[in-house]
Amino acid sequence: MRIALCLASLIQSLEVSYLVHLTEDEGRIGSAVKETLGIDGTSTREELAGHFGNRIVHVVHRLTGVSASAAFEALARRLPPNVRKDILGRIEEMLDDHSTLYLRLDKQSLMQGEIALEGSEPVRVRVKPRLFLMKGGASGFFRSLLEGAA
Repeated sequence: MRIALCLASLIQSLEVSYLVHLTEDEGRIGSAVKETLGIDGTSTREELAGHFGNRIVHVVHRLTGVSASAAFEALARRLPPNVRKDILGRIEEMLDDHSTLYLRLDKQSLMQGEIALEGSEPVRVRVKPRLFLMKGGASGFFRSLLEGAA
C-alpha cells in the first residue's frame, strides 16, 4: 500500500493520552482506546488526586517510528467521512507552531468502537511529523495523508 510506505518515513511520533476517573474501568477504557485507534505497546500511568481527593489516573501511550506511522495510518483509515471532513476543514486550528497535529477524540464514542471529535472527556492524540521530510507545509502534509487513507 502506497500510504503505508509514505507514512513509515513521515511520522516521527504519536502520543495518545486520557484520564481515567475512580468510577471508570481503566482496563476497559485502555482496551477500547487500543482497539479503536489501532495502537499497541505499553503505556505509562500516573496517579493523580482530583479536586475532592478522588483518584484520577493519567494514561499515556507513546509510539515512535514505524509504530507511530502504523497507528496514524490505522486511525486515518478508521475515521468516519464526517469526522475526516471536519478535521480537513479545521486542520489549521489543530496544528501548533511546530507542525504537530492535535486531535481531541470523544472517550465515550471510543468506548463504543466509534471515532468522534471533541468530547467532554477527551482522548488526546498528538501526531508529530518528521519535519525534514515534510513538504508543502503542515496543513498540506496532514491533508494529503488523511485524504490518501480514505
